[in-house]
Amino acid sequence: MHRLKTRPQFQAAMAGGTIARTAHFALHRLVLPANASGSDAAPSGPGDQPAKVVPPALFAFEATWLGAMVPKRWARRAVTRNAIKRQIYAVAALHEAQLPVAAHVVRLRSTFDRKQFISPSSDVLKQAVRAELMQLFARAHKNSLPAKAERNEGAKALSV
Repeated sequence: MHRLKTRPQFQAAMAGGTIARTAHFALHRLVLPANASGSDAAPSGPGDQPAKVVPPALFAFEATWLGAMVPKRWARRAVTRNAIKRQIYAVAALHEAQLPVAAHVVRLRSTFDRKQFISPSSDVLKQAVRAELMQLFARAHKNSLPAKAERNEGAKALSV
């Protein structure tokens, strides 16, 4: 799994759409083109729009990409932000086999209550973050299964 590093990479992945949410996190995914070269499909009709073009410089090769966004707005202390990012990458590594070839961004979208989690890098906070991230990736996997099944059924119907 490769990490997103540049602002344009994060922006492109976020533009792909949200595929799963929990109370504190959102997972965004941008499916990369099959050849990762950024070539776009031509419109098939007069009113059709061309497909979104992923610049080849953003994602140089076909792989699973992951980025973590933990804004200062939702995690004031750097210790907390870094602890959450470490948990994001650790849980994503466990789910790497289930993630499709795409650019993913896990975004913190609300704060963890400082009254409940007093220490910025406590084991209690890390366990809560890890449990919620496991739930997030399970939802993402569950949400992507029906889409794959529908595509397979459509391909079977076309071949018959």
